[in-house]
Amino acid sequence: MLACSGAPAVAPLSVQRGLRAPPRRRLPVYVCSRESGDAPAAPLVRRLGACALAVLLAAAPPSSSLLVHPALAFLDDQPPASRLSAEEQRTVALFRRATPSVVFVTNLQAQRDALTLDETLLPRGSGSGFVWDARGYVVTNLHVVVGAQDVLVSLDDATALQAKVVGFDEDKDVAVLKVNPGHRTLQPLALGSSSTLQVGQRLFAIGNPFGLDRTLTTGVVSGLGREIQSGVTGRPIRGVIQTDAAINPGNSGGPLLDSSGRLVGINTAIYSPSGGSAGVGFALPVDAVRGVVEQIISTGRVTRPVLGIVMAPDGAAGRLGLKGVLVLRAPREGPAGAAGVRGTTRKDDGSLAWGDVIVALDGAAVRDSAGLYRALDGAQPGQSVKLRVLRPLPNEAPAEMELQVVLGEKVTQFEAP
Repeated sequence: MLACSGAPAVAPLSVQRGLRAPPRRRLPVYVCSRESGDAPAAPLVRRLGACALAVLLAAAPPSSSLLVHPALAFLDDQPPASRLSAEEQRTVALFRRATPSVVFVTNLQAQRDALTLDETLLPRGSGSGFVWDARGYVVTNLHVVVGAQDVLVSLDDATALQAKVVGFDEDKDVAVLKVNPGHRTLQPLALGSSSTLQVGQRLFAIGNPFGLDRTLTTGVVSGLGREIQSGVTGRPIRGVIQTDAAINPGNSGGPLLDSSGRLVGINTAIYSPSGGSAGVGFALPVDAVRGVVEQIISTGRVTRPVLGIVMAPDGAAGRLGLKGVLVLRAPREGPAGAAGVRGTTRKDDGSLAWGDVIVALDGAAVRDSAGLYRALDGAQPGQSVKLRVLRPLPNEAPAEMELQVVLGEKVTQFEAP
């Protein structure tokens, strides 16, 4: 079961606000051991915690004595970092550097009171996001904020800022938000590259699973080139990163980082029969996301290539004994219709004249709608492509045809940047 990793609204927890118990100082005990008798032995200085000292005192034979060494009373405890391995220190440093860039995103939707008819904005879900640049642009998954009447973005210092959705790509499940940082200096994440990732490479995910803010999980690249469906449109998203770093509801929209702390992906979905992490998480590759985000910020719109057809549900071509995408409609003013692609029509006698079945686009086989979307993802608006179709004929084998189609564009226009 593939599920988006956005989280439903949860009751506020003290840990969400970063509250922590007072630090407990561990005072060292320095002792030296000497054998009893007239012949002194060289003292062996030991630094022990209280528990270890109690065990040592209980186990000490009668012929030995353990004394606190007065000359060592001035020594203080070693800094905590010195007790960490080099790898642990690198992970701690990465988390401290990246955490100020990770935000908590809350989706607020209106609810009308049944008695007073008053409307109140209440949290309907939450997720994660991250600072894209210092001007206040924040990136998250579209399914985290879809349907929101208002969006709140909580920064690392627990400051909640009202955010505006300035653009999105529903097919890629990406949304760009804008906050007014005021006097605050926002810290964007450094961008890495997803094209150079290798299976087994170390990865780090930061997000807000189940409302627990700024949670770090670690893992590796488990697979590359995966395909998932958009949580909004169901359209396939290709080139997705698979990781075993724990991703749970609420992690959606958070960053996936390499060992240098650079952004390589956006945590988006999990495969789970239970709704919790099963060690199979998916992240949108940053190389695919970068162009969408920059286009929204710079132009205020998203442009995608289109054929200009209405497709029949998957499997409809099977009724004709064919594999491909059956065309229901292809308006003449559209790119496919202008190139000669035929849609399905009804004859005078009420029977159907089946439309063309698309079986390939620019040499890429098309078996279903997902295959057609994959082929279009590699094209650009205005590009000329070769469309191979099978045209059903009455009482004859389908005619195979190759048509030259100049792709149109679907523009989703937002407010000017």
